[in-house]
Order: sequence, then C-alpha cells, then structure tokens
Amino acid sequence: MKARLIRHKAIQKILSNNKVKNQEELLMLLKHEGFNLTQATLSRDMKTLQIAKTPAPDGGYTYMLPRAAGIGVAKSPSREFKYLADGFLSIDFSGNIAVVKTKPAYASSIAAVIDSMNSFEVLGTIAGDDTIFVVLREGVEKPDVIVLLENTMPGLKGKLI
Repeated sequence: MKARLIRHKAIQKILSNNKVKNQEELLMLLKHEGFNLTQATLSRDMKTLQIAKTPAPDGGYTYMLPRAAGIGVAKSPSREFKYLADGFLSIDFSGNIAVVKTKPAYASSIAAVIDSMNSFEVLGTIAGDDTIFVVLREGVEKPDVIVLLENTMPGLKGKLI
C-alpha cells in the first residue's frame, strides 16, 4: 500500500511538471524515477487518480490531474472548463437519459467532469469518442440538468436549449 501511495505521488509530480501525451511516455518517466510497473498497473493508477486525457491547445492530447483539468471542483468552476465547453455540441433527452454530442475526443473529458460532480441528478455516464450517455435519476427534469451543466461549465451558458 505504501509503495502505491509513493507511486501516486510520483505520477502527480510528473504530470504537474511535464506535458505527457500518452501512457507510454508516462511509463517511461516513471521508470526513469525508479518505478518498475506494468502498463496495466499504470492504467489502474490513472483511473484511481482520475487523470483525464484532454485535447491540447496545440493539437493532440495531454494527461492532466483532476484539479488541472477542472475535475472535482464543481463547486467553483474553473477556466479550464472553457475549452471543454468548446467541445460540447448538443444535448438531447429521452426519458431519464441525456445524449450529449461533442467534438471528436472531447466526450471522455466532459463525461469525467459530469461524473466528478457527484450530483444528485446524475447517476453516471458512458462516453465514447464524441457521444456521452448521461443516466439521470428518476424524476430529474431537463431544466435541472441544463442548469447543472451550465453552473459547472460556464462556457455552456446559452448553448443548451
């Protein structure tokens, strides 16, 4: 258990100080720091740490810690959500499911933000490359979800109808 905590701290430090584009690069940086682990272990660590793969401003992708990606800070929306809102295309509802359409590669990051809100309204999400299924709690209405999303990602204000 102690080794895992030390490894998690090392991952957080690496991601705070480097722009890491893929798991192979992160694995190499960890090995350079003296950690010997498999890709499967790294993948589990990344899930535990809620590391998000987000589109980089210069193209491609980069891994970010939850706070840097704006995940887990729903009570105080950050400016990092702005670029996620840029990837948001539309939302449509059917019963207790909302279907969110995004630009390619944005769905998983937006779904991670939605899941991290731990809101009463949302039971969970399933994300693909450009589509997210959001399962809503019974009785939750469309306006409730729209307000929740706009409060979390201010860049969405006026985009959701």
